[in-house]
Amino acid sequence: MDFIKNNLANALTLANLFAGCIGAIHLILGDYQTTAICLILSSIFDFFDGFVARALKSNSNLGLQLDSLADMVSFGVIPGLTMYKALEPFGAELLGIHFPFEIKYLGLIVTVFSCLRLAIFNLDEEQRYYFKGLNTPTNTVLLFGLYYAFKESGNFSFLFDNELLLILLTLLTSWLLISPIKMMAMKFKSKQLKDNYPKVVLLVGGIAILALFQVVGIPMLVIYYILVSLVFQGQLK
Repeated sequence: MDFIKNNLANALTLANLFAGCIGAIHLILGDYQTTAICLILSSIFDFFDGFVARALKSNSNLGLQLDSLADMVSFGVIPGLTMYKALEPFGAELLGIHFPFEIKYLGLIVTVFSCLRLAIFNLDEEQRYYFKGLNTPTNTVLLFGLYYAFKESGNFSFLFDNELLLILLTLLTSWLLISPIKMMAMKFKSKQLKDNYPKVVLLVGGIAILALFQVVGIPMLVIYYILVSLVFQGQLK
């Protein structure tokens, strides 16, 4: 019984990794629906591994390391591959300049900065009620959500038909991952409205966006999240 208690959270973390690996494979194969399902599963496992560890008081250094390694695949490799796939049609040319390599590899910059982000997060003891920079799961939802909406329904074609905009998106999100900007974490300090007003604004606005735009609203929700976090910078402590 103690073995199950001590390792249940780690099993959920490994399930996150397993789902992320399958999602990455299907992303390369062009099966975006399966990748979306895998990302949903990875997010669920990623949430519950920490919840279970706290509930069972089974936190460990092993669990901390496993969590980052699993997130690196599900929320580090997959967004990088997303930008890799998005830039793939453009070959080796950018703004009329022919490069000695295909520009799709620039999409993997997101993966590099995701790794850096996870390492910084593990060493930073400030990020309890807020994130410093955009967290990797949210960044993954933004990039894959945009690409999924484009491939499934043609939305955001202005972005995916322009290689320069895609590279700018790659660089911007990579910077956001390690930026000093405070981003809201959905952890409540108290039950008082005044302490949680930014989160209420985020929840109400987020529900409205999803209700109006449905699947297309998922990446829009991330943009809204970033904007709300910027507006309420002074209240994120």
